[in-house]
Amino acid sequence: MAALFAVCTVAFLASLLSFFSGFGLGTLLLPALALFMPLEQAVAATAVVHLLNGLFKLGLLRAHVDRRVVLRFGAPAIVAAFAGAWLLNRLGAMPALASFEAFDHEFSLMPIKLVLGVLLSVFALFEVVPRLRGLAFDPRWLPLGGVLSGFLGGLSGMQGALRSAFLIRCGLGKQVFVATGAAIGCLIDLSRLSIYAPLLAREFAHLDLALLGLAILAAFAGALLGHRLLDKTTVIGVQRLVAAMLLVFGVALIFGLI
Repeated sequence: MAALFAVCTVAFLASLLSFFSGFGLGTLLLPALALFMPLEQAVAATAVVHLLNGLFKLGLLRAHVDRRVVLRFGAPAIVAAFAGAWLLNRLGAMPALASFEAFDHEFSLMPIKLVLGVLLSVFALFEVVPRLRGLAFDPRWLPLGGVLSGFLGGLSGMQGALRSAFLIRCGLGKQVFVATGAAIGCLIDLSRLSIYAPLLAREFAHLDLALLGLAILAAFAGALLGHRLLDKTTVIGVQRLVAAMLLVFGVALIFGLI
């Protein structure tokens, strides 16, 4: 019962936050699931919840998807995600730059997470520094943003944060930002999961299907609430939420906390 309550609460809250920000569900849900099942099963369960929740969110907002942005950002991201996932499978875990202990746990500073954390923190500054707040990316840079997001996502699983950091500066409306990010996320998830298919096939038979099903329903409920609240939010509010989450995730990655 404790496992059901904890996992469903995290799935609901993470889905609600990620509805606006475009990232965070997998990062928050994975450690919650890992408390109650082996890590390999937690990875497989998180992948299933993440994909289905993305498809559900896309279904809610499909009318607002900017197909031009999906094509120019998503197509390079998919190719790069394949490359990143392939490299991850070939290289395995990269050696840590340093390690430290805190709260009876050991944390490692990984090179890829350090780079990604610095990038996310820099993007977060666009909402903090007045001179940067009004800047927007020219559409011609969309393919480059897709390549960076997809490659780092395939390599580290953190593609959503960099994608949101890029898209939030492209002058999209709040509905378009959320819907387009969801569409791109689903495409990248499908491409990435095809690489991870052997892991999913091996672990899926051992999953607690009741726990998985309730986590999926809780994530759907969070997305539904986010959809209802979207009309009451402003573009600036969404931008500030994304910036705050980018900064938190960036710092956490730099110090090896996630």
